[in-house]
Amino acid sequence: MKKLFTSESVTEGHPDKLCDYISDSVLDSFLSKDKNARVACETMASKGEVYISGEITSTANVNIEEVARNAIKEVGYGDANLDIDYRTCKIIVNISKQSKDIAMGVDKSFEDKAGENVFSEGAGDQGIMFGFAIDETKELMPLPISIAHKLSKRLAEVRKLNIIEGLRPDGKVQVTIEYENEIPIRVDTIVVSTQHEEDVDLTWLKDQIKEKVIEFIIPPELLDNNTKYYINPTGRFVIGGPLGDSGLTGRKIIVDTYGGYARHGGGAFSGKDPTKVDRSAAYIARHIAKNVVANGLAKKCEIQFSYAIGVAKPVSIYVDTFGTNTIPEEEIIQKINNKFDLTPRGIINYFGLQTPIYKQTTNYGHFGDKDLPWEKIIEL
Repeated sequence: MKKLFTSESVTEGHPDKLCDYISDSVLDSFLSKDKNARVACETMASKGEVYISGEITSTANVNIEEVARNAIKEVGYGDANLDIDYRTCKIIVNISKQSKDIAMGVDKSFEDKAGENVFSEGAGDQGIMFGFAIDETKELMPLPISIAHKLSKRLAEVRKLNIIEGLRPDGKVQVTIEYENEIPIRVDTIVVSTQHEEDVDLTWLKDQIKEKVIEFIIPPELLDNNTKYYINPTGRFVIGGPLGDSGLTGRKIIVDTYGGYARHGGGAFSGKDPTKVDRSAAYIARHIAKNVVANGLAKKCEIQFSYAIGVAKPVSIYVDTFGTNTIPEEEIIQKINNKFDLTPRGIINYFGLQTPIYKQTTNYGHFGDKDLPWEKIIEL
């Protein structure tokens, strides 16, 4: 049986990703001065303006406006007529401290208060988090999102290195893979949309993108005469970034995870310190799912954790190996419980999450081909 599956990735100049990057830059700036900082930073960007809001409790003194301007500059934006200018855009900062009602649940867990000797912070919110892995790529990620991320990363690379002249930071990629009996066999469709300067010849640009981005990244055995290419299908793409479309932190959660191939609990990552299980528990869930597959316990694995605000331990653990497991799923859950401390403090300590590592997670997915602690292979 044949079927098609599609995943999307975006460049760091996409307006939503720009906002994610600003939020994670603020988080890193606080953690670099105060490892115990509580940060929940949300960014919105539109024509000529960036609005930064949220709740931050910290002993550190951080110039948030300066951090935001540097982040916009790092992405490559500096023209208010085409997208946004880091030098002249208006930046509004509206930050308050973490609610005392939330803080008292995070500071000391429900279990600790109840005398259960679980000396850990409670979860910063209720929620469900999923982790996933599959053996169809070397990084144990689904092939559609793996290729999409590599293409969008390459799109940024050819811009920054001027391999293709006249590109601007905004861009999107979409990849459709054809599966036969659950095995990926070919690339069916590729969509690439990239912002460009006014005077770029569009025919030349399409040829350059196909040669120096698509064919540079995708193995030739996955491409054939029937592969369809849509490169800047609307034609012109000069106005981009927040001038072309508003951006918002946390609006690319499927890009950040598994490209829609696995389920998602709904919580975003960027701008959140690791006491927020939306982020930290999703990282440990990916780590465990990846190692279930890497250790040969299954070919495909999805894990769900659920948490209650103020409670340290997960309320539930769910494992689905889609019939590919080599040992009973109950044994996998037992291994998880024996191996890992799934309290917020346990996850933070296990990965070293109170350090400023988050800017490097913002773009091209939080999982997969990255040198991050939750991607490491261990023995289960």
